Amino acid sequence: MNWSLSPNWPGNFWLRLLIIAVVIIAYVMASVIMFIWMERRVIARFQSRLGPNRAGPFGLLQAFADTIKILTKEDIIPTLADKLLFWIAPAIAFVPTLMIMAVIPLMNGLQLADLNVGVLYIAAISAVSAIGVFLSGMAGNNKYSLVGAIREIAQLISFEIPMVLALSGLVIACGSMSLSSIIDAQNIPFILVQPLGFAIFMVAILAEINRTPFDLVEADSELTCGFNTEYSGMKFALLYLTEYSEAVVGSALITTFFLGGWRGPWLPGILWFIIKMFASFMFILWLRGTLPRLRIDQSMKLAWKGLLPLALINLFIIGLKTVFFPDLSRWISVPAYIVISVIIIMLWAIFMRKERQSFGA
Repeated sequence: MNWSLSPNWPGNFWLRLLIIAVVIIAYVMASVIMFIWMERRVIARFQSRLGPNRAGPFGLLQAFADTIKILTKEDIIPTLADKLLFWIAPAIAFVPTLMIMAVIPLMNGLQLADLNVGVLYIAAISAVSAIGVFLSGMAGNNKYSLVGAIREIAQLISFEIPMVLALSGLVIACGSMSLSSIIDAQNIPFILVQPLGFAIFMVAILAEINRTPFDLVEADSELTCGFNTEYSGMKFALLYLTEYSEAVVGSALITTFFLGGWRGPWLPGILWFIIKMFASFMFILWLRGTLPRLRIDQSMKLAWKGLLPLALINLFIIGLKTVFFPDLSRWISVPAYIVISVIIIMLWAIFMRKERQSFGA
């Protein structure tokens, strides 16, 4: 069955724009609520705890209880803070997440704007949210917050390059930067066609959205609470919402670029998109429950000595295949590239291990 939304629905351009914008905002808010619940329950299970189980059935209303609690908190602004930046920084951090969701197709036809430079647009807008986090840490006139803010910019610069290079491989393979075209090209999901690109993008997106093991921006064990230490009340709630909205966007990008987006048999496209997006977030939670936090020097070393060379090699291999073997059968190219990716990663791991041993010696 062809589950799709007509490009002319409902007959008026501005009405269509309004309806899809409301749907996107509602989708992000609902996903944030479910992600908060999932993270608390799943991490609790990983740690042999129960997690939230009092507010509503299975603790599903815990996010609403937290919202009510935050609304009653006193909104404190430090005396020496830059008050203008202190007010607007949380909004600057949050708005880009909605702007990115505007170009992601939730199903065939359910997309606010199908830009022919969609990949470039996402790479540009994703940096704006980091600027909001940086301003939040800088505006409070707190040294711990400032360190968290500086770490945010360092991670952004370091991991943005391999992330864009990994996406460049998709653009070369598809011949388009439109997200709809990238989804249409995935008769076989790109996680199988470009597994090395997926691994690079996955690590980079974790650093971009400040998830474990790259949550150095908050690092409560060493920076009190990181960039948002001085925030309380609704401003803190907006930064908290930004954190989980970025997780929604990150999971949506993984789904769109490497899992075939809304494509799938039998079920409506929107359901396939939701299933894949929540599976992506579940994998992120699994990593959080498994891996310890990296030090800032380890994070930078991984980006510049690890991901960047791998991303360049990945781009070279894809370009080689596209130019010289454009008609190569997927039955040959997919297994071959999986084997090549495994060999490259193993060689890189051996090289990094020898370098670490020689440094220790």
